[in-house]
Formats: sequence, C-alpha cells, structure tokens
Amino acid sequence: MTTLVRWAVAYVFITSGAMKFLSPDLANTFIQLRLPFPKQLIMVVAVVEIVCGILILMNKGARLATIPLMGIMVAALMLTKIPLYSEGFMKFAFAARLDIVMLLLLFVLYNQRGKMK
Repeated sequence: MTTLVRWAVAYVFITSGAMKFLSPDLANTFIQLRLPFPKQLIMVVAVVEIVCGILILMNKGARLATIPLMGIMVAALMLTKIPLYSEGFMKFAFAARLDIVMLLLLFVLYNQRGKMK
C-alpha cells in the first residue's frame, strides 16, 4: 500500500513541478499572489517538487523529501485556499480538497519510519 501512495504522491509532484516550467499561466498565478521574486520562486518550487518527487518515487530519502513538500502544500493552502473561506465553507472545502489530501498523504509517508517498501 505504501508503494502505491509513494507512486501517487511522486506523480503529482513531478507533474506539478514540470508544469510550472511549461505553463505561463502558473507564473501569472504566482505574480498575482504578490509574493517576492515570483519568477524565481516558481522555479525554486518547481525544482523542489521535481527533485523531492523523484526521491519519493525512488524511495531514496523519501521521508526527508516529504518535509519541503509539506511546506509547499501548507503555503498553497494558506495563500490560495484559505482566502476562499470568506466566500463560504463549502467553496473553501471544495477548492482545498486535493491540497488537503496531498498533505495527508505526505504525512502518511513521513510517518512510515523506514517501513517504506
């Protein structure tokens, strides 16, 4: 079961990181968030997602690789989903559903403690 979770998590982050390099729309999203150095930040996030995704896929340092990805997911929730709460709980819950699931799956992988197979 853990292998399937690792593959799913790796797939999501590797493709997400790749899309940050390929999609100008994602760069515009970062610019609209008014984060400092948005073009550089999106590249850093993309590299972290790809590298950590590959580590999780290969099961090499997978536990440690979950830590920066959890940080990315928390930041994504805080910056893009929590503001939707003012429009109603269900709007927030629907928009945040995949981010929350990924955060929980990362937590599951982090807590495997050498049991990953």
